[in-house]
Amino acid sequence: MKEISVSNLHASSDALHRAQCVDVRSPAEYAAGHLPGAVNIPMEQIEARLDDLRAGLPIILVCQAGTRARTVARLLEPARPDVAVLSGGTNAWVKAGLPLVVNAKTRWSLERQVRLAAGLLAFTGAALAATVDVRWLYLSGFIGLGLTFAGLTDVCPMGMLLGKMPWNSTPRSVPVTPPTARHVSG
Repeated sequence: MKEISVSNLHASSDALHRAQCVDVRSPAEYAAGHLPGAVNIPMEQIEARLDDLRAGLPIILVCQAGTRARTVARLLEPARPDVAVLSGGTNAWVKAGLPLVVNAKTRWSLERQVRLAAGLLAFTGAALAATVDVRWLYLSGFIGLGLTFAGLTDVCPMGMLLGKMPWNSTPRSVPVTPPTARHVSG
């Protein structure tokens, strides 16, 4: 697998124009800050969106630190030998002092929220089972079962619930009503 460093990519002023830069992070991570010109094809969608990869252009894969991009590169290599991974990902780009395109107010990805909630609930169940009542262990077991179900079916009830929370909803625009005409008597 070919890797390209941030300094090599940046030194060649038109390297990003001679390649298709694909950010494989979640849409929320991409919106929080991505390389100029990068398109977003999340890792879990890459196989279904192969037609979105431009033929004839080399592909540079980007994620936060490089791990997800390497995984996607291994998936694409049999069909696309012209794939490279940006070493260090977006983190390395930022560390080099290069600009990011920011589309939205930063918020945690839904996947990260699920990991945090599941971890906190599992830890709480184990701690309460050790200190209060052993039956609290069922909470940890329930969370483990839920994560297993999500992994097998690609349906995550906790993710769906968290997705409905106010901090994950997009702000709705408030309809603006035109001012009413007032009759001024003189």
